Amino acid sequence: MMSVPRLVIAAPSSGSGKTTVATGLMAAFASRGLAVSPHKVGPDYIDPGYHALATGRVGRNLDAYLCGAELISPLFAHGARGCDLAVVEGVMGLFDGAAGQGELASTAHVAKLLRAPVVLVVDASSQSRSVAALVHGFASWDPGVRVAGVILNKVGSERHEQMLREALDESGVPVLGVLRRAAQVDTPSRHLGLVPVAERRAEAVEAVAALAEQVRRGCDLDALLALARSAPALPEDPWEPPSGAAGEHPVVAVAGGAAFTFSYAEHAELLAAAGAEVVPFDPLRDEQLPDGTAGLVIGGGFPEVYAPELSANEPLRKAVADLALGGAPVAAECAGLLYLSRELDGQPMCGVLDATARMSERLTLGYRDAVAVSDSVLAGVGTRMRGHEFHRTVVEPGAGAAPAWGVHAPERRVEGFVQQGVHASYLHTHWAAEPGVARRFVERCLTS
Repeated sequence: MMSVPRLVIAAPSSGSGKTTVATGLMAAFASRGLAVSPHKVGPDYIDPGYHALATGRVGRNLDAYLCGAELISPLFAHGARGCDLAVVEGVMGLFDGAAGQGELASTAHVAKLLRAPVVLVVDASSQSRSVAALVHGFASWDPGVRVAGVILNKVGSERHEQMLREALDESGVPVLGVLRRAAQVDTPSRHLGLVPVAERRAEAVEAVAALAEQVRRGCDLDALLALARSAPALPEDPWEPPSGAAGEHPVVAVAGGAAFTFSYAEHAELLAAAGAEVVPFDPLRDEQLPDGTAGLVIGGGFPEVYAPELSANEPLRKAVADLALGGAPVAAECAGLLYLSRELDGQPMCGVLDATARMSERLTLGYRDAVAVSDSVLAGVGTRMRGHEFHRTVVEPGAGAAPAWGVHAPERRVEGFVQQGVHASYLHTHWAAEPGVARRFVERCLTS
């Protein structure tokens, strides 16, 4: 049993202000001296970076599609252990989940798994009395979801606030906060959402501080904390990464920095538990891999934004190529795939894979069911995993590599590359769903 006060911050739709409110609440409560555990529903990597900045703790994802519903509560408990409060930012609209899968992976689904009260953030900029019908509908749609409060966002004036409050008096859902339209804090975005913290840290620190002040002024923090404390204890034990065999500790270099910001915290924890010495490095700045590197993990991010700088770091590109072509285990997801290609938008990359990558106008987005079709450093043939694609690039393959995955949604196709010790793919996966991936990777580091 584990008892952690917790809130889920949801909304009727995307763009209502969930990130503004959730990040502001995290920072406001942290400034009170509370240890706040930050969480994000779904696969998004960028919001957790702002959450981490707000709380001083690593942001963690809760994705019932990638990890399975049975892992949501244990993963939550793992991240929230020892904290005074957990704030969970939802995804899309409250009841929007994986396409064609009902409630699966929706904010509502995760809230029910966590037995957590929901605070609904409503963009009230273009409505007055109708807000009561909207809130009533969301509060009554699913009896298993406890919509216990509302925060009104983008309110225009005192008169507007009064009309909204009067309308909501009869809804039975209390107003726990009001944020004015003129006080909105903007966070810059581009083709895949917000700009990651690592790319604008000084500005992000200022933005988070402004969000905290906005929330302090507009929200009833005491009432929100009391609501969080009303959540019952969770019966599940916290998730623990399974330990590997004792012995040697191979160095696994993990790419980071501004170009490679997409990673789940549990991946490094799983690698370390399997026996690896996990060492971060920055491909934009470091000209060599960490000393003794036996394996390499390159996650997602925005290499297309930094293609000239990545290309200019010729010593590191050569070091990566030499390591990979020498047979060392290399796991690359999305941005990592682009970095291992021959070129990206005409800029020379590592040249490990006979493939070229370029930006495109088409957004590829969605959950995928995948099965390993080639034996690799991550998975044996037939291993099933779920993943997520999110990119505006296209890779045109050459010869010499086998496919990594057979993908079954939305259409049947093969995807990715397996070549010597390299596993490179567009799919983002969550290794907590299949801990054997990390263990297999570390074992290959010892034997390659």
